[in-house]
Amino acid sequence: MLTEMDGWGLTHEAVVRTEDGGLTWYNLTPTGISSLGYSVDSTFLDDQHAFIVTPDETDPMHAGAFYRTQDGGLTWSFNSVPFGGGHLVFLDPSNGWIMADLGAGAGSNAIAIFQTTDGGATWTQTFINDPTAAGASDGIPLGGLKMTFLPLNMQTAWVGGVVYSDGTVYLYRSDDGGHNWAQVTLPLPPGAAASQPSIGDIQFPTPSDGFLSMIVPGDTTNTALYVTHDAGATWTLTPTLIPNGRSVDFVSAADGFIFNGDQLYVTRDAGQTWTIVAPDILFDQSFMSMDFVNASAGWIVTSDPATFEIGLYKTSDGGEKWTPQLK
Repeated sequence: MLTEMDGWGLTHEAVVRTEDGGLTWYNLTPTGISSLGYSVDSTFLDDQHAFIVTPDETDPMHAGAFYRTQDGGLTWSFNSVPFGGGHLVFLDPSNGWIMADLGAGAGSNAIAIFQTTDGGATWTQTFINDPTAAGASDGIPLGGLKMTFLPLNMQTAWVGGVVYSDGTVYLYRSDDGGHNWAQVTLPLPPGAAASQPSIGDIQFPTPSDGFLSMIVPGDTTNTALYVTHDAGATWTLTPTLIPNGRSVDFVSAADGFIFNGDQLYVTRDAGQTWTIVAPDILFDQSFMSMDFVNASAGWIVTSDPATFEIGLYKTSDGGEKWTPQLK
């Protein structure tokens, strides 16, 4: 969601958009796409600009179709790209990145990093760690699963994930457009030294203020939160571990939410303290994702475990009361 009224969405079959807070959705799927499935990746930048990548079924790791709209989905342009999917992020209508997934197995994950400066018409590869490819680098090791990708600008970006080694933080940063990468050191939260922590999500609600979550497995899986106020030059571990935190969303330099299935943890001071909000609907195992646009308005997407029916719920009071949006 972009505002309390305007937003985009993906189903297994369609690209959709709402202008009434999620009550009504319009099908704006580009011509030529008959199915989206689980492999599509997207960036919905604003109410006019959206970008979609779908893999080529004949070569899903190295070929795909790229679609772009500049008029809110009324028309789409198309071009082929040398990747099939991954983590696509656009910073503005012209400048974007993708961490392309080249396949995973036995605890390893090959990736390639590409950039575009012309809205996705052309792409330049700046990094690859596939040892069978020319110019491969181990700046981001092949070992480890890469699940998180966040560019701050066209020079600085982070790649995070998990490697199955106790107490090892799998987080790398580039400051030269993705050509070279260096491992980032973070202070470990309680329990992480004897477990295999993973990087959960990285968000920058402002160019300087950012938040990074770390999943710490154990008897209870906890979410630790780090904060930066210097564009990621340094990260500080916040005091509270959130039990079973499933989704993290920060809407400003101070306001954020973490949902754990039963309760919503809300902070108004950048994670230094938290208030627990009990939603009037028990989402539990049906919870899929969460998206807030400000300190009051947010949405939760659910999937019924038995029927797989999708639900959409909206709150306007910071998470206490939720109203179904899909009838």
